[in-house]
Amino acid sequence: MIVRTYLEIDDRADLRPGGPPRLDGVEVMRAAPPDGELSRWFYVTVGKPHNWTDNLGRSAADWQAWADRVETWVATVQGQRAGYYELRSDGADVEVAYFGLLAAFQGAGLGGFLLTHALRRGFELAPRVWLHTNTQDGEAALANYKARGLRPFRTETL
Repeated sequence: MIVRTYLEIDDRADLRPGGPPRLDGVEVMRAAPPDGELSRWFYVTVGKPHNWTDNLGRSAADWQAWADRVETWVATVQGQRAGYYELRSDGADVEVAYFGLLAAFQGAGLGGFLLTHALRRGFELAPRVWLHTNTQDGEAALANYKARGLRPFRTETL
């Protein structure tokens, strides 16, 4: 049984920032221009331990079309790819469509720091930011989302 939880935040005052990561040389930069291969790489690399399989069959053109529709932000640690998030906006809302860290960078506060960055950027685009997670995602994922001020608004069992 897999439980999917949808969470949202619609008031900047509810955002509880994560502290600084316990890593040196952290940078977060937007991927520009949009890069479908980069999106695919993160989806596969971050998602493999969590059974992200829905989009594995996308072609290179499909990945590029996806990248052209979202904002991809990449966290690096001393120049190494460490994590990412992708935001999809429809004007009224912003979805954190994908968010994750490579296993080697988990457990050092980077997740809370990067999620704070994602939520702040989301609020620059729309008044409501939302995402979903499930019980196959990282064990700290749901706790991190709630700790940053996101609140559940729906659950479903798959």
